[in-house]
Amino acid sequence: MASIKDVAAEAGVSVATVSRVLNDHPSVSAEARTRVLAAVDVLGYRRNAVARSLRTDQTHTFGLVISDVLNPYFTELARSVEEEARALGYSVIFGNADERPELQDHHIRNLLDRRIDGLLVSPTDGGSPLMLDAARAGTPMVFVDRWIPGVDVPVVQADGRAAVRDLVAHLYGLGHRRLAIIAGPAATTTGRERVEAFRAAIAEYGLTLPDDYIGQGDFQAESGRRATERFLDLPEPPEVVFAADNLMALGALDAIRARGMRVPEDIALAAFDDIPWFVHTDPPITAVAQPTGELGRAAVRALVARIEGRTPKSVTLPARLVVRRSCGEPSPEPSPEASTEASTESSTESSTEPSPAPRPSPAQRSKP
Repeated sequence: MASIKDVAAEAGVSVATVSRVLNDHPSVSAEARTRVLAAVDVLGYRRNAVARSLRTDQTHTFGLVISDVLNPYFTELARSVEEEARALGYSVIFGNADERPELQDHHIRNLLDRRIDGLLVSPTDGGSPLMLDAARAGTPMVFVDRWIPGVDVPVVQADGRAAVRDLVAHLYGLGHRRLAIIAGPAATTTGRERVEAFRAAIAEYGLTLPDDYIGQGDFQAESGRRATERFLDLPEPPEVVFAADNLMALGALDAIRARGMRVPEDIALAAFDDIPWFVHTDPPITAVAQPTGELGRAAVRALVARIEGRTPKSVTLPARLVVRRSCGEPSPEPSPEASTEASTESSTESSTEPSPAPRPSPAQRSKP
């Protein structure tokens, strides 16, 4: 391989001039820059990144440890992270924790040994000593999607509470009253928060969340299937299953179909974390959608700010509800002509049926 001395000899300049050109230093003439770049092209010179990192104490590389690469949410997140990092001049080394804390620590240990400039992490649990030590030692770090409470690390996350309220309002409007949830691991912030948001939202309608209607999952499809089977075996099964992530929703759908039941005719289904697959299921699944791409890009910008000595702020972006057909469809609104006919009939015929009472506000509603 050609060396920097070979480039200098080919271009007829000093080694220092070659170094300045390669590092975009302004104090180089246009003519010298042209000769150096031509020599680099002719010789096929590639800079030694390891040697440069030893001189500058930077590798322009950071690590991304995600919870589950098979989860389409994290796949999309990783893609947006890589694209934004590349645009900012950084490379990314990925580690898949597979929702296993010990595998998460394995990746973090290896990444730190490689002298990366920083870490993006979606923690699999409440915290590992290795990751906490790295954060306290000053390793530039940003949590994305999940985080560890009490650790002074910026967090880039989505706020799904409003979207969950919108989901419950949608379900209530369709006449559903027995609502169940498949929760994620309680050791994760997302596992806890989604249950809390769901419980608070149904309470606004005078509904409660019995223990029998809380299924414990682990963000994997098999756990969604098991929890749904347990729901269906109850003396009074729920009318709706809300899965706290997309893979558990797919597991729930499998369990429902295995019983010969139909969605939404026999039981409704909704999910947190929208994915492209949900458009192609039968029926398409109603879901809370996070701004995944923007979360990944914002996380990279926050981490680069820390690496470069600036102080980033935590970022919270809103999630939104995407309504499809898996929870049922509202009754069609009457056409203007039908409304006129109904009005005429009611004025000429007497009725013994009382007029329907106006729908109360959530605060006024009581449990059915």
